[in-house]
Amino acid sequence: MSRLILSRRRLLHSGLTAAAALPLAGCDSFDFLRERSNPVRRFLMSANGLTYRAQRLLQSADQLATEFSASDIRQGQKPNGSVNPDTPEYLSLKQTNFADYVLEVDGLVERPMRFPLDAIRNMPARTQITRHDCVEGWSTIAKWHGVPLKLILDQVGIRPAARYVMFHCFDAPTKSLSGLDFYYESIDLIDARHPQTILAYAMNDTPLPVAHGAPLRVRVERQLGYKMAKYIRRIELISDFSQFRDGQGSYWADRGYEWYAGI
Repeated sequence: MSRLILSRRRLLHSGLTAAAALPLAGCDSFDFLRERSNPVRRFLMSANGLTYRAQRLLQSADQLATEFSASDIRQGQKPNGSVNPDTPEYLSLKQTNFADYVLEVDGLVERPMRFPLDAIRNMPARTQITRHDCVEGWSTIAKWHGVPLKLILDQVGIRPAARYVMFHCFDAPTKSLSGLDFYYESIDLIDARHPQTILAYAMNDTPLPVAHGAPLRVRVERQLGYKMAKYIRRIELISDFSQFRDGQGSYWADRGYEWYAGI
């Protein structure tokens, strides 16, 4: 089984690394991948579904990603994605060092709640030293500290119809005709309730820097880095994402990446 997992890691890493160069380079030759009816896109999406099901068969729900020791932290954590959001709401919170930040959790829950940052920091926390694997081909090891997402979900109560957790973020990487295109990401409830899935507010024993997602980012240690949304504004429990944006469940999945990026 370890050989299968290793092969999966190598295949996913090489394939996504090649795909990553396309949008990052601004090449419009692959814009057709955003067309839902395109046969190439349909093939890639079906392969993604197969990967997801196979990975779930290979891994137990609580199987842990590798954790490291402090001596393995040998370089600074390289930031991924946005590094300095300039949306008005985020800039306002940043000016007060996020003193007024409140996390909203709603959707298919029994008790929609709002969590001030201080309340989140006072909840039972988990510290883990893990490796961040980026789709662009680099990896770094860092120490993360935060509240297990499971504890938040237990407080709000998950309704039976819920299947996914959607993260709505403050950063807007692009603009569209309708306005700012805010970042969004989602994971299933298996990963959401995994012991290592945390809402991190500290990194390497210091408050989470802006470049790494302050004041709150998610760590999903069994997936590639682009799944770990930063600058989280709101968490929504949903039954499906077919009607949200382009229907693939995340900012990058709507642009041709795999929705499930398990490693």
